[in-house]
Amino acid sequence: MEMYQEQGVQTTGDKKEQSSHRDMDVTRQPQRSRFREYKRWFLLSLYIVFLLVGQSAATLLGNLYYDKGGNSKWMATFVQSVGFPILIPLLFYSFQRSKPRRNRLNTAASKSKPSVFTFALLYLAFGLLLTGDNLMYSYGLLYLPVSTYSLLCATQLAFNALFSYLLNSQKFTPLIFNSLVLLTLSASLLAVNSDSEKSKDLSKTKYIIGFLCTLGASATYSLYLSLVQLSFEKVIKAETFSSVLNMQFYPNFISSCCCVVGLFASGEWKTLNSEMKEYQTGRLSYIMTLVWTAVSWQISTMGMLGLIFEVSSLFSNVIGTVSLPVVPILSVFIFHDKINGVKVVSLLLALWGFISYIYQHYLDDQKAKAAKRRSVEVLNSHVEIC
Repeated sequence: MEMYQEQGVQTTGDKKEQSSHRDMDVTRQPQRSRFREYKRWFLLSLYIVFLLVGQSAATLLGNLYYDKGGNSKWMATFVQSVGFPILIPLLFYSFQRSKPRRNRLNTAASKSKPSVFTFALLYLAFGLLLTGDNLMYSYGLLYLPVSTYSLLCATQLAFNALFSYLLNSQKFTPLIFNSLVLLTLSASLLAVNSDSEKSKDLSKTKYIIGFLCTLGASATYSLYLSLVQLSFEKVIKAETFSSVLNMQFYPNFISSCCCVVGLFASGEWKTLNSEMKEYQTGRLSYIMTLVWTAVSWQISTMGMLGLIFEVSSLFSNVIGTVSLPVVPILSVFIFHDKINGVKVVSLLLALWGFISYIYQHYLDDQKAKAAKRRSVEVLNSHVEIC
């Protein structure tokens, strides 16, 4: 009898101990969830800053390169991808940090990982796509006024909306639609801003080439964004920082190699020395313009890939479109361009569209948190019953 009583006491004690452990786990869940939420919003903010600052700086420096005497399309394309070596310290750090986790992987998890050939094929395809896209942008930036170039770049949103719907199952709400319309209108206003246009004596043929190249580049870039998101979801299936770095490093390496081939095949490498000598602000300025353009593009790409990874390709493109009216505003302070009402209205519309999209993302986040709270309440009620 005493033995049964002791067993009963032990059983009751075990139940109490299990119940306390469950209560502690339930209590820790909201804290972990809150920490993950703060971390995610911090990363989103960081990626947004990277994309806006990097893209704005790269566009301004690209204009500066052509304005001061640069004329090589392949060099302008080359600097958009050649800055990838600055990622090597981050890749090394990410590799060292993920070592323990890779050692803990079991055989089943290793089998589910894509093969090296799959990754190589993926990076090769994206590298070739980037090369063609960057080259078309270089032609557009050379042959078109800034306002027309910005207007055509704004068509990325329309292309990206189409590709996101077809490839990424993107849902469109009134707020998202409102954001797309406002950002497109914001960039379109720059087309009527004649004060910001470059004074170029362009033939009709060159203008048409620039127009078609910029339009094609916008469509290609939108396709690239949607395919990157699809690759993260269907092929890579790894929610790690290293996967974002790899998606930036290897395609840019392949694109840089293609640009080197293009430089020699086109014969433009022969003119680079004279181009440097005749650069209006000197050799050092020529080199620094190219170097910082390359760095700016890598910062921009990091922000773009991070936003695709954390949210969607459409969200990344929306943030990128915000920089289109920001560039003319920055040119007022950097290049002493004239500011007028069109630029101010364009910037305000861009901010309105940006806030509209962010608010939709906030609503989606609130719905997700409400769903988590309901699941926690169900778990609590289950624990109380037990």
